[in-house]
Amino acid sequence: MKTDLTDTTSSKINKALVLGRRAIGTPAVGMVLTLVIVTDEENAYDALKAANEASREHPSRTLVVIKRVSRTPRDRANARLDAEVRLGADASTGETVVLRLYGDVVDHAQSVVLPLLLPDAPVVVWWPVNAPADPANDPLGALAQRRVTDTYAAEQPIQELTARADAYTPGDTDLSWSRITPWRSMLAAALDQVRCEVTAAAVEGEEFNPSVELLAMWLADRLQVPVRRAASAGPGLTSVRLETDTGPIVLDRPDGSLATLSIQGQPDRAVALKRRETAELIAEELRRLDPDDTYASALKYGLERLDEEAATTAPELVAEEAPVVDEPVVDQPVAAEPTAESTEPKAEEPQAAEAPRRGSKKSSARKAAAK
Repeated sequence: MKTDLTDTTSSKINKALVLGRRAIGTPAVGMVLTLVIVTDEENAYDALKAANEASREHPSRTLVVIKRVSRTPRDRANARLDAEVRLGADASTGETVVLRLYGDVVDHAQSVVLPLLLPDAPVVVWWPVNAPADPANDPLGALAQRRVTDTYAAEQPIQELTARADAYTPGDTDLSWSRITPWRSMLAAALDQVRCEVTAAAVEGEEFNPSVELLAMWLADRLQVPVRRAASAGPGLTSVRLETDTGPIVLDRPDGSLATLSIQGQPDRAVALKRRETAELIAEELRRLDPDDTYASALKYGLERLDEEAATTAPELVAEEAPVVDEPVVDQPVAAEPTAESTEPKAEEPQAAEAPRRGSKKSSARKAAAK
């Protein structure tokens, strides 16, 4: 069931929700939370599709806030709110309200969303794209217990990840962190099978992927070892290697679906490690509404510190290679010592050799003049 409301208000939208529930025969509200999606028109369809699939596990009232761009001063002065109310089969197991904001009301989206929140239910705000620099201080983010961003969709993911660390507030999370949950589970299970001490680690994945940096910071924070990163063709994360005193532990996924776990002294095992869709990621984030302390610890470890810790092994490698590179340079003075033993006679030989050459030049000049 769909109901379109043009130039409407929040009270009219609430009334349409009540009438719609009565029309489909479900007057009671069975929602467990309110999911607010803040996006643009281009990404609204994909975000709403993922939210509807996640609502099968978490029945929720989904409010899609689309801020329309006003191109002229006349349009900016004309504040308007259009809404589309979806119930029943059109909204999966929850309720969906698509809000399109025009004009000055774009800067006051919280005043539109606040009356539509479910009473006594947690609120989650999700920015699929164009997340604010400080989600907790955003007017919409201040209404929520959990704030979900996605640095992978940012124009500069690594810089965005650093900004998330600087502005972190308990309750913040990122879908780039959710993407590495199976990797973290598999690596933790692998270390539980072997009694060993990890001395170093390496993470390989596609370039400019924040999940690679988050996994590296998580390993460095939990294991207190230097972690190196390497770029690959992808897709996503491709390999993690842990150096231990009993042999390497390698988790390799070259195709994005099936991975191979290799542990020293054990046969290689194939494990399912496919890349997950956005619906699965957002459903995972909706399972827990308390602050994620593990994410906070890994994020605050810092990319700068990660680079410094990884660089601690570089001097050792250079020191081992230095004698090989410098051997010809060191041998040159040693090869010159036999010429010193011959002392004066050998030192005069080049002078005697030079004299005839100079004389030959003069004699040739005289002959030329005589001619």
